[in-house]
Amino acid sequence: MLPAPDAQGIYTFPTDLMTAHLNWQEETATRKAKAPVLEVTAPHSGTHYVIEERRPAGRPVVVIEPNHDDFALSASGLFLTRPRPLTVITVFSRSLSVHPALEAAYPTVEAVSTLREREGAETLRPFGAAQHLLGHKDAAPPYRAYDPLRLEKITEELRSLLAGHPDAELLAPAAVTRHPDHLLVHEAARRLGCRWFFEDLAFWSTYALTGCDQHLFRVRTGTSLAPELADITDVLLDKVTLLHLHGSQMHPAAKMYRPIRHAWTVAEDRPGTPNRAGPAYAERFYRQETS
Repeated sequence: MLPAPDAQGIYTFPTDLMTAHLNWQEETATRKAKAPVLEVTAPHSGTHYVIEERRPAGRPVVVIEPNHDDFALSASGLFLTRPRPLTVITVFSRSLSVHPALEAAYPTVEAVSTLREREGAETLRPFGAAQHLLGHKDAAPPYRAYDPLRLEKITEELRSLLAGHPDAELLAPAAVTRHPDHLLVHEAARRLGCRWFFEDLAFWSTYALTGCDQHLFRVRTGTSLAPELADITDVLLDKVTLLHLHGSQMHPAAKMYRPIRHAWTVAEDRPGTPNRAGPAYAERFYRQETS
């Protein structure tokens, strides 16, 4: 049974989620699966997990993510549910960003970047996905607007990579967050013809849209982006497994309830779902409206 972060669960959801995930791990390790079960390892903690390998089918997808954890946080549930051939391009693959409790263990850009590269690669194994790293350094606080010349450079680098994937559908961040890396990647993807965007979660400390973020997002996009929801209830605990692999950001592990709590809110806000039977979880995407 999946926990729900409402009523009594508003207080116990983090613990309830971890218990449900532990039970799911035990079941996955022992049940007869439809596909091979992979053992994956969290690079920071060395903890082993199991997850069913996906069998991609259909039109290929190229995901353009700003940082190594953006695909896992914001869009992995959809592709766990409906696997497609994946290529993930990570734009800002050099970073000094880890949870403050881990900064002493990973004190340099090289140490952090190596760790996060391993985390990203391990996360993509169940999808059989390819990955390209552009090697740019992410923005550091205090944040400022991105450099237009950097946008031009990254757009051309992405254009060169995408030439090798002429039949792929593009997926990029919607840039609901105000993080300059996300805003830059969103604009670059639009210039390259992207019309499908994921609701990017990584930069929200509470994994909820603040009023100012919502306002600025509406100012930037108007009515041009139509929201669509992907039900990830059936794969929720596999998504939690993927989040465990990003220990440099999801620390301590119990705090990964935040993006899962957001997925519950997304599903709860869907029209026609009041008083539904049992909890449900969803990811939000956006489509560019055609004129």
